[in-house]
Amino acid sequence: MINFQYLRTTSAKSAIALLLKDKNAKFLAGGTNLIDLMKRGVTAPEKLIDINHVPLKQIEQIGNKIHIGALATNTAVADHALIKEKLPLLSWALQAGASAQLRNVATVGGNMMQRTRCGYFYDTEMPCNKRQPGTGCGAMEGFNRMHAIFGTSEKCIAVHPSDMCVALTALDAEVVLANGKGERKIAFKDFHRLAGDTPQLDNNLKADEMIIRVEIPVNNLAKNYHYLKVRDRASYAFALVSVAAAFELNNNKITDIRLAMGGVAHKPWRLTASENFLKGKEATLSNFEKAAGLAMTGAKGFGENNFKLKLAPNTIIEALNLAKSKA
Repeated sequence: MINFQYLRTTSAKSAIALLLKDKNAKFLAGGTNLIDLMKRGVTAPEKLIDINHVPLKQIEQIGNKIHIGALATNTAVADHALIKEKLPLLSWALQAGASAQLRNVATVGGNMMQRTRCGYFYDTEMPCNKRQPGTGCGAMEGFNRMHAIFGTSEKCIAVHPSDMCVALTALDAEVVLANGKGERKIAFKDFHRLAGDTPQLDNNLKADEMIIRVEIPVNNLAKNYHYLKVRDRASYAFALVSVAAAFELNNNKITDIRLAMGGVAHKPWRLTASENFLKGKEATLSNFEKAAGLAMTGAKGFGENNFKLKLAPNTIIEALNLAKSKA
């Protein structure tokens, strides 16, 4: 790990001002991913700006939206009464991620900014277009059991590791970003990027911007929901495939629905075609199976991860069944 300068700030305005002075600076919150990357030599910021004292930890309802500050910890969000009551899918997804110790310090903004856990990305001796553009993708012909089956490119087949982000994508959240001139909002589903020709760019956050909060519309999806995470061991493991499912039932008919997947793409993968198919239909196994089949359009395996082509639709079906069973 190289020597670096450490600074602390207490306002978003001053944090952004410090960031603008040094293009190699990084914000430090929980540090649960950033410090690992620094130790491994994957990233080497010359300046760390500690933002833990910036007042961005609110969890509150304003109008018809729930606001969650970028520095609210994963534990605080998952355990908050408002989230459990109105956005239980988010609470479940957060509790499925990492250990309790990590959730106690990891933040919402940091969770959004975490980088892939691809072994080739972390090993500085191996080729990786995400870490060093132009060097190639070691996973393409290498060990790719954990890798993507949707939205891949010849440059990168890594997956996004977050559970929280899958739920926020499903729940139509928005991200509020700020720079020195003001704030802007983008849909959460548009915050992260597919790899394309620029896999080194994980998201659409600009170099002079800071995540301020996420806003999630209140919905009627708090009764029939489930977050299903399939992994190699029961805890502290990243998803092979995960599914966030929530829908509203009226006489067994689905009147509204949200579906998203994790562990299958460079970003959380929203299942819009499956949602459109299921809306207005009976919540039956047959319809769930058809929706899962639609979800697999365009899926492609790379050898060791071919099992995901079967695991993914089965996980969708199971998540939908488990959500229905809460009726």
